[in-house]
Order: sequence, then structure tokens, then C-alpha cells
Amino acid sequence: MSDSGLTSSINYELLVEDSLRTVVRGALAIVQEYGLPGECHFYITFRTQANGVEMDESLKSGNPNEMTIVLQHQFWDLTVEEDHFSVGLSFSGVQHNLLIPFSAVTHFTDPSVGFGLQFSDPNDSDQASDNETGGKPVLLREVISDE
Repeated sequence: MSDSGLTSSINYELLVEDSLRTVVRGALAIVQEYGLPGECHFYITFRTQANGVEMDESLKSGNPNEMTIVLQHQFWDLTVEEDHFSVGLSFSGVQHNLLIPFSAVTHFTDPSVGFGLQFSDPNDSDQASDNETGGKPVLLREVISDE
């Protein structure tokens, strides 16, 4: 058996991260088709300079590295594709359309149920040594209280 094109091991962290990104895609696809159920809402943080991100330059200049968007009450034209999603949002009363590849997403949270995912930045070679997760994807579970 030849190992041409393979490394010396399987990158399970990358496989898990890719699988968890399908959770984000699936949640957004449900909202695209049926709308947000109940108190459900999403905080989505993404790298603004990532390949494939399309957004107005004024938004990019104000958020040169990362940006968090909220999908709750006022968003429109949510479209979910295999490798990205697009959505319309209003910033300071100005409507903008954003196109965000799933690979650019660094955090996805639904505080209504205390669910969240944190993804590593594949372009940040220092991240593995700098953050507490060692660059691995993390399932975030937070207790959300109304106190």
C-alpha cells in the first residue's frame, strides 16, 4: 500500500473541526428554511480578511481582523451554500450584504441554549502555542442565566 500524498498521521483535529463546521451550516440552513425558532439567536465571529469574505470596505476597515454579527431580529436574505453563507444586515442604519465562508468562522454561539463552538485559525501558526486549547476546536458549553 502506497502512502503517496499522505502525511505520517491522520489530522483528527482537522477532521473534527470540519465536522463541527457542518453544525454551523446545518443550523443556518434550518433558519434559512424555517426562520429562527423560539428565543434562538446566533453570534457568529469571523475573520474579515479570510479568503472569500465579501463585505463593504467600510465595515472591513472598522473590523480589520475579526467581526461578530448577530442573527436575531433584523437580518434578511440568509442563503446557505456548501462552503459559505450570505446574509443582509444593517449597521448604523445602513444595509449591507455579507458573504462569509464557513472556513472564516472562528466562533458560533446560540446563547438561548448555551451552545457554542470555537474554531482555530488555520492561517495562524502561533495559535497552537498561544491559546489554551492548543489550536484545537472546542465545544463551548456555558450556563446562561437570566439573573
